Formats: sequence, C-alpha cells, structure tokens
Amino acid sequence: MATYIYSKWHGSPQGSPVEFYSELDNERYEIRKVEVFRDGSYGYADKSNATKSTKLGVVPVPSIEEIAGDPEFDARVITQKQFDEKWQEATSK
Repeated sequence: MATYIYSKWHGSPQGSPVEFYSELDNERYEIRKVEVFRDGSYGYADKSNATKSTKLGVVPVPSIEEIAGDPEFDARVITQKQFDEKWQEATSK
C-alpha cells in the first residue's frame, strides 16, 4: 500500500523547490513526486517522466518523524486524494 507525504522546506535557496509531495511504495521509495517552486511553478517526476530539476529519490524517504525533526522542514502524511489533486495540477500545466 502506498504512503503519501507532504513536506515544506522553510530555508530553501532561491531556485530550489519549497514544497514536496511524494507517493511512496512499501519500502518508502518514491513512485511519483511533485515539487512546488517559489514562483508557483511545478516540477514532477515518475518512473518515465521528469520536468524541471525534479527527480525521484534513489534512496528510501526518511520517516515523517525524522523529516519533521529537522527545524527546516514541516512534514505530514496526506491522503491519496490530496496527492492525486496536486499531481493533476502539476501534470496538466
């Protein structure tokens, strides 16, 4: 069963994404990812496609607790519907 997470990077440098939406497999590898940049533009990636600088991670994503334990990040689990809505926004532009 997939897991869906959202994280926000408070100190992201100029040109880097600020928000991240990830669909993870059972081993916490990214299946699909959406990144939102400061200017409101999107990058996205899946196993077949990638836009902007967005790429799927090559190692498992840390736990929500580990991500949220870094003061630079907020992180939470989201629903599949929330992820799918953001994916649709990103891929339809």
